[in-house]
Amino acid sequence: MKAAIYETVRKMAEAAAALAAGELSRRIAENGRATFMAATGASQFAFLDALVRQSRVDWAPTEMFHLEEYIGLPESHPASFRRYLRERLLDVVHPGRVHFINGSAADPWQECARLEQLVPEDGVDVAFVGIGENGHLAFNDPPANLANDDSFTVVSLTESCRAQQVHEGWFGTIQEVPDKPITVTIRGILRSKCIVSAVPEARKAVAVRCDLSGTVRPACPASVLVEHPRTYLFLDADAASLLDEAAIHRWQEAQPSTRDDDQGSPNTAKRSSWATLGQDRERKEAQPG
Repeated sequence: MKAAIYETVRKMAEAAAALAAGELSRRIAENGRATFMAATGASQFAFLDALVRQSRVDWAPTEMFHLEEYIGLPESHPASFRRYLRERLLDVVHPGRVHFINGSAADPWQECARLEQLVPEDGVDVAFVGIGENGHLAFNDPPANLANDDSFTVVSLTESCRAQQVHEGWFGTIQEVPDKPITVTIRGILRSKCIVSAVPEARKAVAVRCDLSGTVRPACPASVLVEHPRTYLFLDADAASLLDEAAIHRWQEAQPSTRDDDQGSPNTAKRSSWATLGQDRERKEAQPG
């Protein structure tokens, strides 16, 4: 895992989008197509805005899945993630194929089984993920099931996760927030060949500190990202504000390329600082990029 800190949300988002675009373009060049999962939520606004302005991506041969959807919430609702992605991504860049999670399906478990047949067995090429205020990854709230080998599942949301949805303005009261969604599992995310995680804002600082502790535990689902050799975590200064010197010293300095066309490393901003976690694991598992 590699983590970078940028002075502003804009710089963070542009760097994350540059890496994401490079990964998609490389997969298309190699395989004629690329698959990806897209995150949602208020924290992803800047990243998606920067991503759709990346002119080097040919979106026609891409295939999109998304991370989660509320059960029973119609697509017309302002909080629907299908609506969110249509407005901010799909209607702008027009991916070739789109596989929505149908939260209105009569049987949510059958919907999970349907999606299981569609997602590549060895994972998507690139997953765009955020981190929740309570450390959730997709809608895998703590304590998360880290062992479920399925790609999609039905979960129950914690009160803190539902409260986040109210604070972000998607719902008026916590009672309006559905308590059950369909979500990509932790293992489903970790099967992705590359993970790009954009995490801005001070409200995510506690979760970021937990994520970068180096200890994987169900109480902090996002902590599993350190297990993935090609996870790139992008932080702004506020999100990184609780990282103490002890945590930073556990990072081993990396020297990523600053070339725009480099496909294994982000195009770093001048004042970003990079570090690598789990370097021994990377040496064994990481593929050259």
